Amino acid sequence: MDGESSGVLKRDRVREFLLELVESRRPGDAIPSERTLCGRLGVSRPTLRAAVDELVATGVLVREHGRGMFVAPEKITQEMVSDDHSLALPQAAGTWTSRLLEFTTLPAGARVGRRLRISPAAEITYVARLRIVDEAPMAIEYLHIPAKLVPGLTAEELEGGDLYEHLRTQHGVHVRDATQSIEPTVTSEAESRLLDVPVLSPAFLFERLTTDTSGRNVEYVHSVYRGDRYRIVSRLTLGAASTTDAHHPGMPPDAAGFGAAVRSMTRGDVHGVD
Repeated sequence: MDGESSGVLKRDRVREFLLELVESRRPGDAIPSERTLCGRLGVSRPTLRAAVDELVATGVLVREHGRGMFVAPEKITQEMVSDDHSLALPQAAGTWTSRLLEFTTLPAGARVGRRLRISPAAEITYVARLRIVDEAPMAIEYLHIPAKLVPGLTAEELEGGDLYEHLRTQHGVHVRDATQSIEPTVTSEAESRLLDVPVLSPAFLFERLTTDTSGRNVEYVHSVYRGDRYRIVSRLTLGAASTTDAHHPGMPPDAAGFGAAVRSMTRGDVHGVD
């Protein structure tokens, strides 16, 4: 594994640890000092600061000069669902491939274990991969799958083709639906090198939890997508049936009843999630 990949993965693990701390605290609670965290995690201060900078940029942590770091106030969430509570994403345009950055088995840990509804000690297959479209780097994905669901999962399956198709045909895992959140972020130095963009470039942070036809949580993913090549388009269906007085951001206050189908697009082309 090259130095750039190692830097991204180390920062990602620090990020996961910090997110566990945040989830165990309330808004406004203090986070341990940088010196304490570096000692506990065995990482350098620049590595820790890179992870903290990302969480500050995305509104998870706040820094107060002379006081330290704190859990940020809760975010306002705007849900976007269609009238029949179903969303469908078109097949990705372009030729999509992947380059593996890491492929290993490790304990789920508390945070990932909660999302996948498995024990923190249960083994997961952890995958970090660079997603490439038409030979241009597009995203860095971090996948967490319960290891018992994918015995024999190969690097070839992760680097080519549709992962969900491989899960269905090779491992008997039939995915059904997913809950996905999208937030703005900026790229770290290591991410920028892998994505071939300037440091602190605008990007999207995706988090997705996928379930199968039996209702099991079978995959937790978080990804960083280039902001200069990726955009989110919402198609809203407005109707007069609803009498709610709620105001939806981006819409006139008197616009009633709406449904949304969300699709993700690369510049000039539609892009779905595989």
